Amino acid sequence: GEVYRQIERKKSDIFIVGGDFRHYLKIHRDLIWANRFAASTSFGHNKLIYYLGGVDNALNYMFNPQKAFNKNIPVDYTQNYVFQTVATDMRGFRQNIRNGNSFILLNSEIRWPVFRYLANHPLGSKFLNSFQIVGFGDVGTAWTGWNPYLGQNAYDKKVIRNGPITVTLNTNREPFVAGFGFGARALLFGYFVRADYAWGVENFEVQKPLFYLSFNMDF
Repeated sequence: GEVYRQIERKKSDIFIVGGDFRHYLKIHRDLIWANRFAASTSFGHNKLIYYLGGVDNALNYMFNPQKAFNKNIPVDYTQNYVFQTVATDMRGFRQNIRNGNSFILLNSEIRWPVFRYLANHPLGSKFLNSFQIVGFGDVGTAWTGWNPYLGQNAYDKKVIRNGPITVTLNTNREPFVAGFGFGARALLFGYFVRADYAWGVENFEVQKPLFYLSFNMDF
């Protein structure tokens, strides 16, 4: 009995390893170049699935979560995922533009606090003092297996069933996606509000832009 319970416990293990590294470089006075590198992986008999895409606390999707998630990208449920989370920021896409038990993500932003920069001193208005114009770029992927190019991802294949006939097609999806765009940040009614307008790049093709309105202090 005890041996059986020990085996069952071993079969339910899950391990997660990851990191989030940020660097902020002053270009000139309050003009800042901000960079973030994040990566994580899960392994064991159970796994955590990462859904790449979107931003945290997106207000324009909060009341309609169905629109926030991309159902056109398949998920490999044979991986025994027991938990799920979102890998952000990946602007230009909704959640689940890529998925898997590992992800890697790079974000880069130029942040220009316009009014404070022009005045060259802190301002009395919290809104004007915190207001920033931002240009950004994101690139990343989520995948299954040792690396994204092994062809073990659910999104690498498309299964078409027509009666007794089943056809599996290679989708030729590039694992890495990117996004670029511009936005604004400001402290509004005590909350730090972000507005982003982004174009996604999938399979080296620029997609239709998406707008995000969110509560978030940083990346």
